[in-house]
Amino acid sequence: MSAVLPRAATAPVATVRALWRRWWQSRLPRTDTLLLTQRNVYILPTRAGLAFAITLLVLLLASINYQLNLGYVLTFLLAGSAVVAMHITHNTLRTLTLRLRPPAPVFAGDAALLEIVLSSPTHARFGVGLRVLGATWDTLSWTDVPAMGQASARVSFVPAQRGVHELPALSVETRFPLGLFRAWAIWRPAAVLLVYPAPEKPPAPLPSPLPQPGGPQRGRRVDGGEVEGVRSYRRGDPPKLVYWKKAAKSLASGGELVSRETAGSVQQQLWLDWQACGTLAPEQRLARLAAWVLAAQRAGVEYGLRLPGAAAIEPAEGDTQRRRCLEALALWQ
Repeated sequence: MSAVLPRAATAPVATVRALWRRWWQSRLPRTDTLLLTQRNVYILPTRAGLAFAITLLVLLLASINYQLNLGYVLTFLLAGSAVVAMHITHNTLRTLTLRLRPPAPVFAGDAALLEIVLSSPTHARFGVGLRVLGATWDTLSWTDVPAMGQASARVSFVPAQRGVHELPALSVETRFPLGLFRAWAIWRPAAVLLVYPAPEKPPAPLPSPLPQPGGPQRGRRVDGGEVEGVRSYRRGDPPKLVYWKKAAKSLASGGELVSRETAGSVQQQLWLDWQACGTLAPEQRLARLAAWVLAAQRAGVEYGLRLPGAAAIEPAEGDTQRRRCLEALALWQ
């Protein structure tokens, strides 16, 4: 029971803190470039700074009580150092410019990497840290910015669901040079992040290509049939049907063997169809289709995508086709 009471007592404090943070962040405009000025940089003493202030107070009282001239010198020397450190800490962030590079799409459950470019128009900046507010971990990414130069820092967070996500608020801070004060600023980037569905693991086998009557003939003859394309390797395929050139590239990238597809008078096309996923739930179907898109891309075959309520994506291959299909899966409603 004693272990439950402190946790219950801190719950209201955490709730109030979260509400305050949400209200405060809502007042900040979203922008992909932020100039730090005296209006958006805040500074407060750290725990070490408070302990240092208490120490100075004790030294001052002892010097007054015992009439110690050297005590006065030491007290005011340390106090002056703290005041100078406060100005240096604040100036480390002031006039610094932050710019966010466009984030690359990721799969749900994977870490999204945000790269921030810091530019200093004047002096060098040391000990500048960035982190994602509200992340499950509270790790700062530290960097130094050269005088009249630039430096990059990277932070990450993990989106749990597919779709278009607003980026979380970021915090930039410093405690340079003595750690007695903490200066910080809050930044809300305006960019959005596209999150693809997490691929099914382990992936299901690719569906069989569909015959398309009247299609153009291509390829060469194999065992009396015409080669109309390639498909995933199926157990029992003769070695002569294995497309070794594409199979080597596929295996090198972690894919699987591919075989030549033969037909007499029809063209074979690989369609990744919503209806081919059986009775799975919608999100599970999207996960399977995402896994099929990656498998077809690794196999180097042409493939198309059909989703209910959306225009079909005609068969093609390459990175552009992969991106189009994954974007359609991420934005499907």
